[in-house]
Amino acid sequence: MSETFTYAASGVDIDAGERAVTLMKAAVERTHRPEVVGGLGGFAGLFALDVQKYRRPLLASSTDGVGTKLALARQLDRHDTVGIDLVAMVVDDLVACGAEPLFLQDYVACGTVVPERIAAIVTGIAAGCTLAGAALVGGETAEHGDLMDADEYDLAATAVGVVEADAVLGPERVRAGDAVIAMASSGFHSNGYSLVRRVVSAAGLDLTATPAGLDRPLGDELLEPTRIYARDCLALVAELGVGAVHAYAHITGGGLAGNTARVVPEGLQAVLDRSTWALPAAVRLMEEHGVPRAESERAFNCGVGMVASVAPEQADAAVALLTARGVPAWVAGTVREHAGGAPAAELVGTYR
Repeated sequence: MSETFTYAASGVDIDAGERAVTLMKAAVERTHRPEVVGGLGGFAGLFALDVQKYRRPLLASSTDGVGTKLALARQLDRHDTVGIDLVAMVVDDLVACGAEPLFLQDYVACGTVVPERIAAIVTGIAAGCTLAGAALVGGETAEHGDLMDADEYDLAATAVGVVEADAVLGPERVRAGDAVIAMASSGFHSNGYSLVRRVVSAAGLDLTATPAGLDRPLGDELLEPTRIYARDCLALVAELGVGAVHAYAHITGGGLAGNTARVVPEGLQAVLDRSTWALPAAVRLMEEHGVPRAESERAFNCGVGMVASVAPEQADAAVALLTARGVPAWVAGTVREHAGGAPAAELVGTYR
């Protein structure tokens, strides 16, 4: 008698996938905006854009993942916050051009569908969408048992937003004299974790212990979810106007100077003064165990997760509004004219 083959025995458990959908359904539905048409279960997510609300709407999109921060989530068996990281990485890119996030779709690839784990991940994604004001209109969970270890998974998402054509933010609006407003990060966010994990392993750091300078276990520090700035940045534009808010830079891979440079036009230079903030203790810990300062400033956000270029007369108002919304913010520098050959963004001074 020939061998009988089943999908489950090949590494794909359809029943587990269906149970995962049942567990996550309520969290997903709580993210829905009035424009969402239908619910979970369709082949595509539908979103009715209110075309009467906009004069010349442009759709914006962004795709990203969480990277190797997921390895720490697996190591600590904590999966309820990485979904927030996923949302942050895409919606904070969208808002950099002034776009309001509308909806998001996720993709979860895993070795084995454990319904409770998948539900925890997607519940985190839903929590992030709620913070961003975006609807989670669908996604995909793929079980790749013959390609990935049983506890291994990876995440990706695409978000779509909208911005008026004459309200797009970017380097074209940046002017000499602009103030550079820094918004504090909540930690490493979702960048630099290959380096962080290498240091943790090489130094034999205990993720359950609290190192000197930190006020909580290292694992908690490293899994702190990425701050979602989208609604705060949109509120700043709504309050001050696009005539005052010229550009945002989301500080991800490449560090503070590298990402700020992306919104500085030719002939200008953003100068950020390190003495206006303190280098986070977790970054100092990495440096104590072998990471050079120059590498820290390329791989990590070093305490700043988003910057805004604003008209100088509105700098105080911008800081006050962000602070009132719970986002620590300060004037970290200025935009100036510069001679050819200078970097578009430069860090000066010494951290507090």
